Amino acid sequence: MLRRTLLMGATALSLSLALAVPVLADPVTLRLVSKDLLTSNPDDVKEMQAIEAAMKAAGTDLDIQIVDMPSAGYADALGVKLLSGDIPDIIYFQGGDQKMADQGVLEDLTPWIDKEPNIKAALWPHNVARLKNYPYLLYIYPPREPQPVMRKDWFDKLGLPMPQTVDDYEKLFKAIHDADLDGDGKTGDTLGLTGYANTSELDSIFNQAFGVTGTWMKDASGAWVSSRVTDQEQAKIAFYAKLASEGLYDKEFVTNTFDVKEDKFYTGKAGVIFGSSPEVIDIYGGKMRQAHPNEDISLILLPLPKGPGGQGLQAVDVSKESRGFAIASTSQHKEEAAKLLDFMASKAGQDIDRMGFEGDEYTKDASGKVTFTDKIATWYARFFNAANWTPPAPLLSPTAQQALDTIKANFKPDNAFVWPADYAPDVDATEKVYRSWVAKFITGEATMDQWPQFVDEFNAAGNTHMTEYAKTVLK
Repeated sequence: MLRRTLLMGATALSLSLALAVPVLADPVTLRLVSKDLLTSNPDDVKEMQAIEAAMKAAGTDLDIQIVDMPSAGYADALGVKLLSGDIPDIIYFQGGDQKMADQGVLEDLTPWIDKEPNIKAALWPHNVARLKNYPYLLYIYPPREPQPVMRKDWFDKLGLPMPQTVDDYEKLFKAIHDADLDGDGKTGDTLGLTGYANTSELDSIFNQAFGVTGTWMKDASGAWVSSRVTDQEQAKIAFYAKLASEGLYDKEFVTNTFDVKEDKFYTGKAGVIFGSSPEVIDIYGGKMRQAHPNEDISLILLPLPKGPGGQGLQAVDVSKESRGFAIASTSQHKEEAAKLLDFMASKAGQDIDRMGFEGDEYTKDASGKVTFTDKIATWYARFFNAANWTPPAPLLSPTAQQALDTIKANFKPDNAFVWPADYAPDVDATEKVYRSWVAKFITGEATMDQWPQFVDEFNAAGNTHMTEYAKTVLK
């Protein structure tokens, strides 16, 4: 009897202990695809592991699985994947998101952001406006306003004052071209500046200088017209064409890839390059020093030029994000996906994403003081650049910080807007016509007296139709 009683008591105790011990659930698997994340990159994998550990400690257990996608042709490859029905939980877009949103593939982020504590505080002013207009894409980052930089030692050798006007810039480009700054014993073989794909980088500082104040401008009669058919635009493109005709601007810009553009800068084939963000400027500086390890090289930021139309960075399109993260409407783990994006906007997430790893990109002394190493120059954030995050030590070089300060001081919203889906063919066709003609003007295939032909073709491609709609939207 006693033995039976003891056995029953032991059984009861075992059951009670079993019930008292929580059953550990498996982590939630989140599939993430992004242009800047690859399983073959050890730093990418290490960062995901650091994020998982930090979020688990805070109560959210995730298994973040990187979906590999080629960087070259990323947007097209991503589109093929999504159309096949293989849709990750979190998707980084760099084009192609509108079609997916129209098909209901993307989640409205508004209710999720309202639930989470960190994203709202991390937004930049243009992020707020873009989310109101287009709530499917999140990219917490300063406006990508390209700004020109060059080697300080080269600039010093030229002995010129900092360029203040459009004419000063032309003089600087010519001085670079005419000098033997690369030391190869030849003059006239160095471009003033280079670029890639199109002229959007140049537009960043020259639009306002020539009076191209926004996507839409009023003509002499007060009617709204596309800025691309204005006299101001014509004068700007004529300036670009003049630079190219004198060997100052890279006529190969259309066929240059990003890597080719960079290589021309590092190898001394071009004197000026545009950095798309302050962080990219520091990456340029780091890579330049790597390319010339025995030289003391730093980069300087060139100022915004004054011109016949004014001064300042180009107006920022606040209609929608051109890139960023979305949550798939098909995801079974939307809450966890939202928590991941919110964590990356938090201080803890920003510390991981922006600073890299202790012992590599930074060190800490016994008091906790952070010192960044040289490796920070080539580190880049995989997710966000929160407006409210302050690094524990200067993270940007003085040149890059100056670029960020310039962005903050010159922010101006554009009057562009999100087009209805049925206008997509017009948008694509007019953009194709514009880029094609600009390339022809700059390379010399067409002359500026053919501008009326461009305008006619641009209007016929869809601008007339688009302008009529724009007049109903713009005040």
